[in-house]
Amino acid sequence: MGSAKDRTGGGSKAEQSYELLRSRILDGTYGPGYRLVMNQLAQETGVSTIPLREALRRLQSDGLVEVVRNIGARVAVFEAVQVEHSLQILARLEGYATAVCAPLLTPDQIAASREINARMVAALDEFDPAAFTALNRTFHFSIYQHCPDAHLRALLEEEWARLDHMRRSTFTYVPGRARRSVVEHEHILDLIEQGADTAEIERVACAHKAATADALHQAKPSG
Repeated sequence: MGSAKDRTGGGSKAEQSYELLRSRILDGTYGPGYRLVMNQLAQETGVSTIPLREALRRLQSDGLVEVVRNIGARVAVFEAVQVEHSLQILARLEGYATAVCAPLLTPDQIAASREINARMVAALDEFDPAAFTALNRTFHFSIYQHCPDAHLRALLEEEWARLDHMRRSTFTYVPGRARRSVVEHEHILDLIEQGADTAEIERVACAHKAATADALHQAKPSG
């Protein structure tokens, strides 16, 4: 296992440590509840404890790390309701971003998004929730990458990253959403292609993500 410097390139040791630990949390190497023991991290990364502590403080501010009494620092553990709330926030961001991007998309760009959605449709036959989720992200960012508002793009990246950590695959918990989601994707692209009113595009795109939150809520066991 390489050092933080080997894996993250330049920058301060605290910045390198932050990027390394963050990537390991988001890719599932350090899953929810994983204890972040300072001496162990120092041995794994080849970085001293001072920059590691600073990195953990930043990750705590990001909501990816929590400090629990009698346990210490660990990768944050999320309840289903937190996932639902994040999806509702993302729904509003996605609705607005899609509406902003809609008038800017060229026919070739719309066709590229349709091709990604077609791959999602093909993936339904031998359903792999994690792979489908990755394609879903690719689909949405094929639209958002054309957003001229860099701050909005950063917010979308941040919320998607939080959700990637909270639940490795939403479609694992609500597989029925997968078939409905690809139909909704086509509808969104149809509206964009037809030059529909941006308020309508925003409403439909927002409802698309909110429907996933609703499906998760309904899938929660009672009692």
